[in-house]
Amino acid sequence: MYALAGDAMRGREAGTLDEMRASMWLADQMRKIGLSPRGEDGTYFQWWNMRRTRISTGSSSVTIHGRPLALWSEITPTSNAAADVTGTTMFVGDGSDSTVDVRGKIVVAMLAPPAPASVRTTTNTYEVNYTRAALNPEAAQFTRRGAAAVVIIADSIAEIAFDGIAKTQMRGAYDVIGGVPRFVRNAAGAAGAGGRGGRGAGGAAQAAVPVLLAHRAALSDFREPQPMEIRLRSESFESPSVNIIGMVRGTDPSLRDEYVLFSSHQDHDGVRYTVAGDSIWNGADDNASTSVALLAIARAWVKQPSKRSALFVFHGAEERGLLGSRYYVAHPIVPLAQTVAVLNGDMIGRNNPDTAALLGSQPPHRNSTDLVQMAIDANRMTGKFVIDSSWDRPTHPEGWYFRSDHVPYAERNVPSLFFSTNLHSDYHTPRDEPKNINFAKLARMTQWMYMTGWIAGNAPKRPAIDPGFVLR
Repeated sequence: MYALAGDAMRGREAGTLDEMRASMWLADQMRKIGLSPRGEDGTYFQWWNMRRTRISTGSSSVTIHGRPLALWSEITPTSNAAADVTGTTMFVGDGSDSTVDVRGKIVVAMLAPPAPASVRTTTNTYEVNYTRAALNPEAAQFTRRGAAAVVIIADSIAEIAFDGIAKTQMRGAYDVIGGVPRFVRNAAGAAGAGGRGGRGAGGAAQAAVPVLLAHRAALSDFREPQPMEIRLRSESFESPSVNIIGMVRGTDPSLRDEYVLFSSHQDHDGVRYTVAGDSIWNGADDNASTSVALLAIARAWVKQPSKRSALFVFHGAEERGLLGSRYYVAHPIVPLAQTVAVLNGDMIGRNNPDTAALLGSQPPHRNSTDLVQMAIDANRMTGKFVIDSSWDRPTHPEGWYFRSDHVPYAERNVPSLFFSTNLHSDYHTPRDEPKNINFAKLARMTQWMYMTGWIAGNAPKRPAIDPGFVLR
């Protein structure tokens, strides 16, 4: 844990050398454990490219009264919308007067505080969550009314969040080349900006109306009408990421061509904006916790293999939109029809020591009653956790089921479960460090995942897909 989630790994951001360093480290651990490589050309590596689309710093510009404003430090776009807008600003105060005609105008408004219930309590800091919750509805009302562009002036809380919004947004949005499409839900919790599963760092372009956040101190510059020119250009490029895959061959000649797949992801958020003096977003619980759990399970499996074979897959770039798992299910190294169970873990080392979640264990997410029963039996023999079913409900505001790497498998009728100890206030902040892991609980979660896989790997009959299952 301290090696994978320590500061030396610099947060393992997808598409960077830091993710590569973590991936090479995991492959080396697999080699030492004795897993057989199942990547390309006799290696542990399944390579693929991620496409990143962002606002170009070099070819974009924003000027007011002829004076250039530095992108990301003086003014920051809040979406990936590429646009050309020239006009005169119109200051509308707090924007509460809906009778003002803003059609074709560059609207300037002070940030209106969001409804308290709309401010997320997980992912990033309170200030960033507050600002996002305020920006989106305020900008949307002016866009609906025909504004050509919107400039929002930060309040005291958004001023604290300015650097965070900028450093998140400048990363842009991500996709995987050659992967399966991203599952799309309408649940509000599943599409939060900058969080997992929205899990592209800045959100995809929604409309060609640019929305920009300006510093609180800029209010005096915008109170009077000013000529303004906004030139936002988009750029796309590719960078590599990788899945790390190892195998333990099964012992039964009649069953060894079926596979139990243990799943984690090795990436996190990298080096970002500073919170309380720390800019490394270590990702200990998210998801070094499951990654080190898989290494422990692999050590046990090498010593005593099951009748079926076991695959250990570390998916790259999960944080950028489940990219590695979306690529793998499009290019599986063994046919998905021969994968009898996917046991995915994400964040398994925090919160109450005696509770945990098993997502995919109840309708509408449950796709294999047989596999759920195996997990329940395994929990009775190992962790003995009280299973919190609320996180698996379609009404849960976080939409947590849809935000990890089991989803592309479940969509394709592979029996799949998601083990988690759920979100906490350190999620997607620099505070998610190894020192905050409950290692005793992590060990019990690891034993639970192991025993579930052991039961599935030795059962006379593979777990069946529930009749009529459709993921929704």
